[in-house]
Amino acid sequence: MIEVIILAIALSMDAFAVSIGLGAKKYTPGLALKAGLFFGIFQALMPFIGYLGGKGVLGWVDAYAHWIAFGLLALIGAKMIYEGIQEGIEEEISAVTNKMMLILSIATSIDAMAAGFSLTLLDANPYIACLVIGTITFAFSCAGVFIGKKSGTWLESKAEIFGGIVLILIGFKILLF
Repeated sequence: MIEVIILAIALSMDAFAVSIGLGAKKYTPGLALKAGLFFGIFQALMPFIGYLGGKGVLGWVDAYAHWIAFGLLALIGAKMIYEGIQEGIEEEISAVTNKMMLILSIATSIDAMAAGFSLTLLDANPYIACLVIGTITFAFSCAGVFIGKKSGTWLESKAEIFGGIVLILIGFKILLF
């Protein structure tokens, strides 16, 4: 279960970084709850979709599943690190609408769908794992909005880099053990 918690923390870093940006630019009292719900729900659903897809193809790729999981997690981690290093690419947010939150939720959780494949290789109940991922993302997203209000955006990139490194390390763990 510790692997699931570490995976959940790493996957939540994209949503955490976006939440920091939202809080820094457009803080309102209900924004933390809105960000937590949108990001938490999508971060719980997408890994489950990835898990189901992984279960569907696991019989065909069983011998290479560890390499595939490693490759997916390494690519996602590298992408997060790259995005964390890039600066000044955010647009100015004019309003935090439900449509915008839906788009941000999908964008931040697509990676979680690919990472869901690795759930097929962990000794964990996928329902509980996805619930843990969603709950941790909810908490990090809510906290991110408040942190963004207080600190501004300087923490955004650090959260993405941290999440990327952790995903790569999880990939190595799956590959080696």
